Amino acid sequence: MDLIKKLTESQLKENAGNFKVGDTIKVHAKIKEGTRERIQVFEGTVIARKHGGIQETMTVRRVSYGVGVEKTFPIHSPNIEKIEVVRSGKVRRAKLYYLRSRVGKAAKVKQDI
Repeated sequence: MDLIKKLTESQLKENAGNFKVGDTIKVHAKIKEGTRERIQVFEGTVIARKHGGIQETMTVRRVSYGVGVEKTFPIHSPNIEKIEVVRSGKVRRAKLYYLRSRVGKAAKVKQDI
């Protein structure tokens, strides 16, 4: 087995990939402020998942006070405490970048039942 592959397998999280593009999720991320550490929750719609393996990332988008905010999180980072799915979305694309130009109800993703 490849040495790099063996090294990265120990770093992967087992329950990290239980969501898909279009889902509304809550990301519990550790934030360091000086000597203190706290957990900040970012809730939004997953608009992209990129790469694979240890370097896999997700882009989460939400509208806050009328301004669209996007954050990119590494899925297997030790700074991600947990990822919980609020609701699953029904989409037909791998990347939902078209949501950036939509406003109001048009920016919603249908719920998958």
